[in-house]
Amino acid sequence: MEKARYTKFGPSGLGSLLNRIQTLFVGMLRVWSIPIVLMLSISSGFTTYYGLSYFILPWIALIITIAIQSIIVICSLEIASIHWQANRGRYLSVILSLLVAITASITFSYFKFYEVSQAETIRIDRINVLRQDVNGYLSNIVTVKSAILKQKHADLDKLAAEVSQAYFGTHEQVPDAYKNIVGEGPFWKHYNQRYQAEKADFEQLDKDFHQIDEHIRSLQTSLNHLSVDTEKNFQLLTSELQEVQLKFNELATNAGYVVPEPPILMTYAQFVQGVTPSFAMWNDFSLFAFACAAMVDFFTFLLSYRLETTAPGPLTEEEQELAFQCLREFSEFRINNNDELEIVIEKTAIEKARHYSDWSRMFAVGFLLSRGFLRKIDKRSVEFAPNLYPLMSERMSAQIQELKNQANLAKAAVKEVDDE
Repeated sequence: MEKARYTKFGPSGLGSLLNRIQTLFVGMLRVWSIPIVLMLSISSGFTTYYGLSYFILPWIALIITIAIQSIIVICSLEIASIHWQANRGRYLSVILSLLVAITASITFSYFKFYEVSQAETIRIDRINVLRQDVNGYLSNIVTVKSAILKQKHADLDKLAAEVSQAYFGTHEQVPDAYKNIVGEGPFWKHYNQRYQAEKADFEQLDKDFHQIDEHIRSLQTSLNHLSVDTEKNFQLLTSELQEVQLKFNELATNAGYVVPEPPILMTYAQFVQGVTPSFAMWNDFSLFAFACAAMVDFFTFLLSYRLETTAPGPLTEEEQELAFQCLREFSEFRINNNDELEIVIEKTAIEKARHYSDWSRMFAVGFLLSRGFLRKIDKRSVEFAPNLYPLMSERMSAQIQELKNQANLAKAAVKEVDDE
């Protein structure tokens, strides 16, 4: 019975099982994190290279991109293995290198994300500029057209009044002999002929304006559908605009009016041209594009950092026993602000006076630090990682059980002596 209980809480008991399950799960995450980090680095490298290649030679941009992504991953791993108080110079150099690499990566990646995120916005802006120019020109045409028609109406009304005056003999230019004589005389026929000619010209002008209105309607239709079939509607837009411009200029010139200035439209190649990366993009700052560029590098840093800080594997039975026996040799323990058990690894004054050799326990500390079971606080102390507690509690339980067994055996031996 006692042997069964000892086996249950031995080195292969519940604590070891939990540690192995936890370490297996962490190991699976580490294995899965490796391809994720590589894919994130490749993604970030592609966007960085895309932006960088617009400013320098492509092969130089490729080399710099590889260097930038390598520095981000390496420095992320380095930060996870060093601490500020342990080595400040190295820590600052690694942080500075990481910041420079991330800044360069985000700066040039921003161009690609800006192009992707703002492509539709830029396209809409170009359509709006085109629509504004065309509508402004059409508004000027309407203004000139209204002035021409108003003038023609006034001329026609004036001629109609003169025809009426000539009929009743009240026109100012009618000779005195024909004053107040009602009828269709020669004088009336002259003014009536002018009136009919002017009326015919007005009707023809109205028909011409109606034809221009048809072209304007077609022009506005193609302008409204420019985002659907871009190439076809753009060609129709330019052809209809030229037709409106030619016909209206002819009518306005014949009427003695100054023709409105036509808009200078961009070519189709300019209209569909993509975004060329430049530092002017930072003037029209896009928070979404910047967040996407920063997010990729942040995830790369975070996963690389976590890849280094997690434990690489479980401890064997011999390694657990070594860690337990060596950590017992330390004498200064406390609970720190992180609610973790902290160990002072420096020699005490008595140990220094006795020239005590602490090689074995310092080796155990270095071994557990490299395996992720201890975390360094500063040059004087380390703290337990959460996965070390079940191993230590299991060893302590086994030791307590062994002491109880020895005590029971001693009691049994004393009892046998008393019985004899």
